[in-house]
Amino acid sequence: MDSSSVRIGRLAWLGEFSRYQWTVLLIAWLGWALDATDFGLFAIVLRPALTELLGGPPTVAQLGEVGGYLSMVGLLGWAFGGFLFGVVADYIGRVRTLALSILVFSVFTACQGFAETPFQLGIFRFLAGLGTGAEIVVGIPLVAEAFAENHRAKILGVMMTGGAFGSIIGGQIYNLVGPYGWRYVFFVGIAPALLLLVIRRRMREPAHFHAVRERRAAVKAAGGAASEQDKEFMRFVPAQLFSPDLRFSTFVGLLFCLGTLLSIWTSQIWLPTIQSLMLQKDGITGAAAIPYVGTGMMLWGIGGIFGYASFGFLADLLGRRPTIVFYNIGAVASGLVLYLGLGSYTYYPYMLVVFGYFVFGVFSGHAIYLPELFPTHVRATAVAFCNGTGRLITSFGPLVAGLLVVPFGSFNNAAAFMTGFAALSVVAMMLGRETRDDALPR
Repeated sequence: MDSSSVRIGRLAWLGEFSRYQWTVLLIAWLGWALDATDFGLFAIVLRPALTELLGGPPTVAQLGEVGGYLSMVGLLGWAFGGFLFGVVADYIGRVRTLALSILVFSVFTACQGFAETPFQLGIFRFLAGLGTGAEIVVGIPLVAEAFAENHRAKILGVMMTGGAFGSIIGGQIYNLVGPYGWRYVFFVGIAPALLLLVIRRRMREPAHFHAVRERRAAVKAAGGAASEQDKEFMRFVPAQLFSPDLRFSTFVGLLFCLGTLLSIWTSQIWLPTIQSLMLQKDGITGAAAIPYVGTGMMLWGIGGIFGYASFGFLADLLGRRPTIVFYNIGAVASGLVLYLGLGSYTYYPYMLVVFGYFVFGVFSGHAIYLPELFPTHVRATAVAFCNGTGRLITSFGPLVAGLLVVPFGSFNNAAAFMTGFAALSVVAMMLGRETRDDALPR
């Protein structure tokens, strides 16, 4: 057998998927990529935006404080939006909820370009975050259920690469639109609304959710004759997360999300600023620094693409828990080297790829591990609660890091400190159960 036949044999599993499944994957991937693009662009234009809105170049302390607050309100919007739309998705369906979230995200991302004060920018940031937070927590159960029996972990890992492609897309948009001003960068955010046309025409609910809808209808028809199990099934979905059967899984999922989110969001918000300050040491400032920062964020995203995509294959080979532990330890180690071990920008591009592989890639675990802990009728709410509560807590991370800049001496030291919180996810895996060989719960 020649090498080409071997390669074709290894990829034969790709032919098992239907057109509907490919459509679901594409829409979820694009939605997540464009959400990530928004956060990446915000981080890139934060400094020039505050320079205009504050009436002059901000000091390091101002940048840390005001930028931290703006980052915090965006993440708070993400947290509340994710939880709200997650509950909605368990009642009205994944597809309609996804379409609504994309509309909210697109409109208010563009509105940020009209802000005249940091306060206005913060309001639009929060409202855009409502839609941003919803897309991924709805997209994860949608893809998991559409591919429930077909290489679920691999496909979910590929879907999550959208987050890393967001950095690449953001870098390209900034290179093209950035010279016209930070406002035009936000105006590009209206583009995701075009996805609504595809969603309305080609998407339907997965079979798993149809089964939930039918069971709810049957229980309502039974009225007082419903069993105790059916009554529990009909209880308000968020309350079910704390039932005796699910509360430990809820705790494990929350701790896992908390560690990974604390680890990445400080870097997501402050990494462009850290790069610009590192470049400043080498005498590269202003417009001359734009291509370096844009390229650096793209390299970070490229590392993330490989991290996301390989996670599912490793999770199928080694198990979910060992893979999550591997990625978290890698994120801490590479983050410490990036922030504390490099004195100039020379080796930054190389370490950005490595750091991106681990700190981005572990989020495939959110998409793969969390849906396997919960049954269909609470799945979107569970993913939303674990992510949303984690984001609610970690929304203060960039602000804390910004405020720690002065006592810690630099953005690098503050970012290194926050990256170390990935250890919480390692603890979660020590407590959680392995789900590699389990079917997706119904």
